[in-house]
Amino acid sequence: MQNSFEEPSLYHEEKRALKWFVTLFYILFISFEIFYYYINPTYVTHQDISIFSNYRYYYHLLILLLLPGVFLLLKKGKLYSVKFIFFLGFIAITILNDSLIYVGNDVGYDGGNIVEVFLILFAPIFVNTAFFWTVSLGTIFKYSYIGLLLNTTEVLFPIAVVIILSLLGFIILRRYQGYVEAIKESYDNQLSGIVKGVIATLELKDPYTKGHSERVAYYANSLAEATGRFTKDQLRSFTYACLLHDIGKVNIPDSILMKPGKLTKEEYEIIKTHPAVGAEAIIKVNVLGDSIDIIKSHHERWDGKGYPEQLKGDEIPYSARVVSIADAFDAMTSSRSYRSAMPFEVAYNRIIEGQGTQFDPELVEKFKEVFSEWVAFHTNSVWNQNHFDQKHSSLEEVRA
Repeated sequence: MQNSFEEPSLYHEEKRALKWFVTLFYILFISFEIFYYYINPTYVTHQDISIFSNYRYYYHLLILLLLPGVFLLLKKGKLYSVKFIFFLGFIAITILNDSLIYVGNDVGYDGGNIVEVFLILFAPIFVNTAFFWTVSLGTIFKYSYIGLLLNTTEVLFPIAVVIILSLLGFIILRRYQGYVEAIKESYDNQLSGIVKGVIATLELKDPYTKGHSERVAYYANSLAEATGRFTKDQLRSFTYACLLHDIGKVNIPDSILMKPGKLTKEEYEIIKTHPAVGAEAIIKVNVLGDSIDIIKSHHERWDGKGYPEQLKGDEIPYSARVVSIADAFDAMTSSRSYRSAMPFEVAYNRIIEGQGTQFDPELVEKFKEVFSEWVAFHTNSVWNQNHFDQKHSSLEEVRA
């Protein structure tokens, strides 16, 4: 399935933030180290810094060695984990350095770097709660560990400062998250409206598919959730894909879609073009995630006898395998121009019979678990639709 940064614009935005994060970190870190541990004691306070200089060079070298690791992770596209690894590496090296410097020496603890303030206040930029708390609690842990190791209370002040900064950073984080959620909700509402408009247009062309897209979306979501392989964000784009799975039928002549009898071989070949046509129609809409796979491959079969590409087994995208079961079930339990709806038990047995031939065998096992839920939803949705149709017909008669 997709990861969070598969969308190109999000990927580049996260990568840009990481580059700024690392660049500013090293600028602040090096500047503070030069001033606080070299310029200030040498030219201002005239302190003996030999105790620091013995280990400081190795400390700086280890911190700089984090940089190649960052570049390697960025090259591999590990955008989510790179910031965690970088920060935890910094904390581990700092704890090691402070331990070597202060354990066994009478010098009071005077560790820390202004870059820690930057880390806490910059962390909300990533709009990632886990990373924010990793930075805040990781910094508190560093001072707490050193305090216990040295048996000193000198760490209490920096801990208090970190807590205050963390509260401020948390407020900033929540503000960012609020903006992001508001924008996402607004965007989802607009996208949902567009998708429903497309579906309504398709249903005007083929009345027998009325409600089909919504039911398939529900069934597919139910089955996808049962697999445990989809995140909440993935299910959102998955739903839009399910709603649009038959969009390619707008290219099929009405005479074929509405034909009451059996299709000829030539007509069936035209019907088989709708997955590829539908995929081509939404190929540039990146936000729909796996939609192309679902639209193009939901008529593929596990045994390789499907269409349009005769994919077999695991060659078929997983999301399309989920939708194929949902689509087949609703097609069998809904009335069409050429036949009446099948009983649920018959449709259930047909799905079971297709295990390992038409459908993914593991997904059929999951289908058994959600079947009763599907029946309840279908019964309710069909009743509501019939109730609406009857009411609509009565209103038309009154108007007439």
